Amino acid sequence: MSDRPEFLASGEPARLIPIVADSAREQKSASVLLAGMRAVYELRQALLKSIGIRVGSRATLEAWTEVVFESSDKKAPKPKDRPDGLLILRTGKKEWRALIEAKIGNESVTEEQISRYLQQAKAHKIDAVITITNQFSALPTHHPVSLPKNATKSVSLFHWSWAFVRTQCALLLKNDGVEDEDQIFILNEIQRYFESDRSGISHFDQMNAEWKDVVNKVKSNASLSKTSDEVQNTIAAWHQEQRDLCLIMSRLTGSDVSLKLKNDHRLDPAKRVKDDAEAFSKAPSLQCALSIINTAADIEVTADLQRRMIYCSMRLAAPKDKQSTKARANWLLRQLKKTNPTGFFIRATRPGKAEATYQPLKDLREAPELIESDTSNTTATTFEVVYEVDLAGKFSGRKVFVEELEKAVPHYYQEAGQWLKAWTPPPPKIEKRQSVQEHDEGNYESEAAE
Repeated sequence: MSDRPEFLASGEPARLIPIVADSAREQKSASVLLAGMRAVYELRQALLKSIGIRVGSRATLEAWTEVVFESSDKKAPKPKDRPDGLLILRTGKKEWRALIEAKIGNESVTEEQISRYLQQAKAHKIDAVITITNQFSALPTHHPVSLPKNATKSVSLFHWSWAFVRTQCALLLKNDGVEDEDQIFILNEIQRYFESDRSGISHFDQMNAEWKDVVNKVKSNASLSKTSDEVQNTIAAWHQEQRDLCLIMSRLTGSDVSLKLKNDHRLDPAKRVKDDAEAFSKAPSLQCALSIINTAADIEVTADLQRRMIYCSMRLAAPKDKQSTKARANWLLRQLKKTNPTGFFIRATRPGKAEATYQPLKDLREAPELIESDTSNTTATTFEVVYEVDLAGKFSGRKVFVEELEKAVPHYYQEAGQWLKAWTPPPPKIEKRQSVQEHDEGNYESEAAE
């Protein structure tokens, strides 16, 4: 580690094994992460890439904890709080700096605290402020704390959840993403610490406090206001749970699982909350789509408060080289031969106003013709593989709902999603007789020309 930067009045190099009081878990977790980023090239590369910062092989990273800035005014009062860390990335003559503020357990950063750090960053020419808490966000550019747009005009603001950090470690280890054996050992130790209860790092495990009341209101057909705290908090909790689902599926599959978001929602998290709250107040269901690399389709997840059901589904185009709905259904059923049929259904949809048909997978295995429509001769063009979980009275439980959802999505993918393949048209064929005939005719014409 190089000498402490001149603009710091105090600060300690980030340590992999920090010597601090047992009660200082926040300080310890921040130090372990920052030291880990400095020690493991691929870890700093993955984390900084998530906020748009490229880390070349020749770049160097400094990591400091408990930093206090030098003040030009010696009589000025000391700041009320100080950042947990500072990162300095040097690439040639270029330098990029970021303040780190970390919280563990149920602690979260406040708007006032972030505003003060942004002001400190601006005053000392720091490029970004990164918060790390147990709060989730759809993307590192989406901050869980709302701030005025002009607050981040000169300093960028990013957020990593601890679960996101832990998942990046897991993916690097699972996919052999780290080359150096010593760095693999270090990363394994970091992951072991982050997964222990003593680190204070947790995952999202329950919906908002108003969840039960909201579910009961929907059950009794009471109206919901899109601007009410109960709706806004429900949407915020759902957004956190969506992100947690992505992280869970990332760890299970060993690949980067992401949320499928509209472009304007990706760019503007406030608009995403507003639009989702408005849609929820009109039709009380919560929805998201998970994108997994190389799968046949996105996994669509729906929590229907009216029916108190959880649905997981994937939608596939039916094969066009088969003429009947039954033949097209058999193409799909062959892909699902390893699937436990309990809770699984197939929906076949047809163009225009033609009737959609919906049948249990178990029954279709015995009689594929059940997917045919009694009212329409139109062939099905799309199949949807659906998994249903009926929670009934358990749906309103804040923890039970999250637990059941986090069981349903992996179960759906393991039983059905990983086996599904999209239909692709077969390559064109040359008939053997035609090929020989055209070849002979070509030779005859060549001889005649001579």
